[in-house]
This record gives sequence, structure tokens and C-alpha cells, in this order.
Amino acid sequence: MDNYKNKGSIDTRSGFGAGLTELGRSNPNVVALCADLIGSLKMDEFKKENPERFFQVGIAEANMMGIAAGLTIGGKIPFTGTFANFSTGRVYDQIRQSIAYSNKNVKICASHAGITLGEDGATHQILEDIGLMKMLPGMTVINPCDYNQTKQATIAIAKYTGPVYLRFGRPKVPNFTPEKNNFEIGKGILMVEGTDVTIAATGHLVWESILAAEKLKQINISAEVINIHTIKPLDEKIIIQSVKKTKAIVSAEEHNFLGGMGESIARVLTLNSPVPQEFIATMDTFGESGKPVELLKKYGLNSENIIEKVKKVIKRK
Repeated sequence: MDNYKNKGSIDTRSGFGAGLTELGRSNPNVVALCADLIGSLKMDEFKKENPERFFQVGIAEANMMGIAAGLTIGGKIPFTGTFANFSTGRVYDQIRQSIAYSNKNVKICASHAGITLGEDGATHQILEDIGLMKMLPGMTVINPCDYNQTKQATIAIAKYTGPVYLRFGRPKVPNFTPEKNNFEIGKGILMVEGTDVTIAATGHLVWESILAAEKLKQINISAEVINIHTIKPLDEKIIIQSVKKTKAIVSAEEHNFLGGMGESIARVLTLNSPVPQEFIATMDTFGESGKPVELLKKYGLNSENIIEKVKKVIKRK
């Protein structure tokens, strides 16, 4: 915890915007497409600085994916921008056929993911997008935890050849990772060392897991926290090494427990090192309208619930 102090709250979508702006200045092949949500995706600065490399396609997300796939043929690196629900569920066929099947170098950048979209409610929230994307052959799936890491991930995926799904959010959340960290796709990060239980977290729940580890320390439970920012390819090595020491794990994600990061971890455990596992995730349900903090509490996605699941899984050891 001492290594990760909250440097102030800021939304992760702004990290995407900052990363995209930096790419616009450093990589002439980067182009951006948006489905009528420039402000929401924080793409304003990129558009201002690179008007000839920005395409406003309007509320036509399927068309946006097709255009993006086509742009790669000329060597461009397209970044598409819209809400996570419209980046996946609305355009799944186009992603599957035009991007994944053809292994096109498209970066699908999805804001307002999970339940913390908040007041817009269930029709705009999506809790199954990680499952949809990780099932596509060749698709890389990344879910960073704060502003700094989202900016770093945005820059890193431009250097990676192949389709990528980059997931981030709307609410202001603690910014706690180092500003200059090198983002390595597929490499989990050990945030807190511990011996009694592993907490593998992704996205907004990494900070909640760090808070939980601090509180657990006060009751003599040593929790190890791992930041799984890349869900596919999953860093199996860091998970296996940790559970061989702790003998128990809690997975924490802002996503349905069916098809999410937790299920990927369960597969790794089954094949390599079976230990008890508990899930922090939504339990096969849609969301609802409400303030992000209230929704996280109602659906059991905060530090208090992580602590309860830790206690439960330790009893199962």
C-alpha cells in the first residue's frame, strides 16, 4: 500500500484521451474514428491536432468497424471510440468477421464499461464485454486500473500488431500507479505482497483490492494483490506462483462472473494448481441506474465485499 498512494481522482477515459493525443504527435500512422461521442471519449485534442486523421462516423458503429478494418490495409493504425456496449454488443458480427477473422490491426477502445457507467442504466452498461472479446481468436483484451495505466496502455497497443480490445471507464477513480511505468501487455503486476490469500483484480477493483489488503492487515491476514490489466493473454505464471504460496484466491472484476477474468483464472488453477477460489463480480445480472459508488456497493464490488470473500476463501483452505 505504501507504494501506491492516491494522487487524486480522475476518470480512466481521460487517460485514453491523453494517450491518444500523445500518439497523434509521435506516430503518423495512428488514425482515430468516433461514433458521435468525441467528448465522452476525450478525443477532442487528437481531432484538433490531427483533423485529417480523425473520422467522425456518427451513430453508425458497425460502419465504423468496417472502415477501421479497411484503413489497416493501407498501413494505418485505427483507434475506434465509443461506449463499451456499442463497441462490442452492437457490432459483434463486424468485429468477428472484419477484424478478428482477418487479424486486422484495429484498436477497439471502449469507454463507459461495467456498472460504473452509472445513471445511464442497464441499456448502456455492459457486464459481458470481456467474455465476448476474449472468446474471439487472436483478440487481446486489456482492462487498466487508473488514469496513468490507461494512458500507458493506449500508447503500448499502438506498437502491438493485431486486434486489441481496450476497456476503460467513466467515473473519477483514484490515480495511484506510477506515471512513467512501462506497460507490458500480458504481464501482471504484483501490487502488494502477502502470504495468506491472493487477490487478483482488474480495472477499477485493483484500488479496492489494495484498500482491502490494508484493512485485512489490521486483522492479521496477509493478502497479496495482483493487477491483472491484461485478461487475454493472461499472465498465468504470476497467478500460479502466487497461489502456490497463499493456497487461496479471490478474483475481483467489474464484470459478470460468467465469462470474465475470474473464469480464466479458474481454468489456470484447474490445469496447474487447484486451490479454493471466490468471485467478486456481478452474478449473472444486468445493472441499473444509480451513482457509481452506490452501484458498486449494491452489486458487491468494493473493498468490504472483497474482505468478506477473503475470509470465506481462507476458511476453505
